[in-house]
Amino acid sequence: MPLRVLIAKPGLDGHDRGAKIVARALRDAGFEVVYSGLHQSPEQIVAAAVQEDVAAVGLSVHSGAHLSLFGRVVDLLAGQGADDIVVFGGGIIPSADVAELERRGVAAVFTPGTPTTEIVAWVREHARARDGV
Repeated sequence: MPLRVLIAKPGLDGHDRGAKIVARALRDAGFEVVYSGLHQSPEQIVAAAVQEDVAAVGLSVHSGAHLSLFGRVVDLLAGQGADDIVVFGGGIIPSADVAELERRGVAAVFTPGTPTTEIVAWVREHARARDGV
């Protein structure tokens, strides 16, 4: 059974082209991908991740709110006992913020121009099958 990945757009950011490209690349590589759509709250993203029993959550932000939104998703997953779901992110994220995101529990950050093959390989290596999958 293929690993399930949730691709989500937290916050008010309406730019989803990159998220859709990553979702398509993961789907083409054999992952089962759930795309949340635009304007999702961290609570909605975590609820979907738990309900869909995903192995990974990919977050995309272009609005500058990545530190608070990504961190909130990681914290909520931990609060749900789902901290085994790996969280990765992308979007317009200053290189100076990457270390802080990693400190907060985001496993990897991919910025514009990252080849989708690199993202797919990273997810394949780092996402783990959840119980029953």
